[in-house]
Amino acid sequence: MTPQDILTQYGPREAMDYDVVVVGGGPAGLSTAIRLKQLATEKGQELSVVVLEKGSEPGAHILSGAVLDPQSLTELFPDWKAMGAPLNQPVTDEAMMFLSETTGYRTPNMFLPECSQNHGNYIISLGALTRWLAEQAESLGVEIFPGFAAAEVLYDDAGSVRGVATGNMGIEKNGEPGPNFQVGMELLGKYTVFAEGARGHLGKQVIAKFNLDEGCDPQSYAIGIKELWEAEPSRHEPGLVVHTAGWPMENNTYGGSFLYHMEDNKIALGFITGLNYSNPYLSPFEEFQRWKTHPNIRWYLENDKGEVTGKRLAYGARAITAGGLLSLPKTVFPGGALVGCDAGFLNVSRIKGTHAAIKSGMLAAEAAFEAVTAGRQHDELTAYPEAFEASWLYTELNKSRNFKAWFKYGLTVGTLMNGFEQFGLNGKMPWTIRRDKPDHAYLKPASECKPIDYPKPDGKLSFDRLSSVFISNVNHEENQPAHLTLKDASVPVSINLAKFAGPEARYCPAGVYEFVKGDDNTDRLQINAANCVHCKTCDIKDPTQNIVWVTPEGGGGPNYAGM
Repeated sequence: MTPQDILTQYGPREAMDYDVVVVGGGPAGLSTAIRLKQLATEKGQELSVVVLEKGSEPGAHILSGAVLDPQSLTELFPDWKAMGAPLNQPVTDEAMMFLSETTGYRTPNMFLPECSQNHGNYIISLGALTRWLAEQAESLGVEIFPGFAAAEVLYDDAGSVRGVATGNMGIEKNGEPGPNFQVGMELLGKYTVFAEGARGHLGKQVIAKFNLDEGCDPQSYAIGIKELWEAEPSRHEPGLVVHTAGWPMENNTYGGSFLYHMEDNKIALGFITGLNYSNPYLSPFEEFQRWKTHPNIRWYLENDKGEVTGKRLAYGARAITAGGLLSLPKTVFPGGALVGCDAGFLNVSRIKGTHAAIKSGMLAAEAAFEAVTAGRQHDELTAYPEAFEASWLYTELNKSRNFKAWFKYGLTVGTLMNGFEQFGLNGKMPWTIRRDKPDHAYLKPASECKPIDYPKPDGKLSFDRLSSVFISNVNHEENQPAHLTLKDASVPVSINLAKFAGPEARYCPAGVYEFVKGDDNTDRLQINAANCVHCKTCDIKDPTQNIVWVTPEGGGGPNYAGM
């Protein structure tokens, strides 16, 4: 039964009207909603705002390092400290290290450019901050619907966005409504703000429909994989921020790592791999696991006898929108706006996006409030991009516009040129470096590349995918259609496996994709959709762009604790 058949038989969908509909309950979406309600209170206006969050609760799907620059949070809530915002661990020291296989060199802090400095910032759990923001939003009168995944963009007769529809619940694997079936509902707004995070399912559609990326560099992404550990007190330095580059990555592959010492003897470890890598044998997950075996890294997870005594508490992965200002699409269209990582406001040179997400949400909210109170609807919020271009956020992103592009010349050249641009010129390079290919187009045929021999996990310091997915608390309704769809079911074997050695089995950090032999000894792609942590890497890196990630039933996915 097709979606249209379901609507014909079980519809029409219930519709709810709001002034502003926000899709995504992360920092960008919640800040949008909060700022709208703050303005309504200040001006004595009535304004209805709803936030849809596909996770089981706000923060369930959120994943970041994270070191937070509190500038935009302070603009949103000047008294956030007195209000109990969970910013408990200020940065006390930082280190930038370049690793070879056995040694590491630390750059003296006096030579760190401004973009790499973290004094005044905080090491946080972004999930905890998101839950706190949700509490503030609800106290202001924002309606938050967790467990409801926005699955469809709705348009009016003029082609403007008029809202979204949530996915149907209780559809079985065969596509037929089951005994617990519930038809989705429509959330209609004068304006709809998309804040889904990197590679947003609906944001991607809106960008394509309105050609919002025309004239921009292709968007660039990375995958960030993170683990939370509890360390020996003697190896824990509260407030220490460590970043590394170099080993185990090849010189021509963009990537790096972080090691953040939180409160309560907890350390957040993560590895970032640019998704413009060329070798199909590369596995971001395995690169992360072997990075932890480096003497300078494993030291933090051992005791004085060299035994691994740290305890791994949590695991997760998420794509990162890393193209910066040059890849930023037009952020407004008839009926709505893009904010946060759905648009791509992350500052890759600072390895920070939360402050930018909050600020972009505030700017969009101010434009939407002005429009709604003037009696407008479904037009373009042109005041939003104008305010962005006049803001400190634009200045910050413009300074870093070349940062990732330099690394197409390799780690050494990229490091030297970024050092010169950021430290010597304070980001005021007189020229701009452009990119012309999306990440998936960089993958080379397997015949041109060398296989990578990754060590087997030891179960103490390094781990396999399935044990990692287990501690991500991922859960999906088993009897639903797979939310990882193929445009052509023959392509994974006939092209991806034959030409690229089946890269989906390696770039996925959750063991979703496996090539297995059928009864007739022929290869087929098995999709273990229940393992999916919603990182979106497959939707980005698939060399044939044959995989399309769509929203699963609301509430499904990971449930990150402490991340």
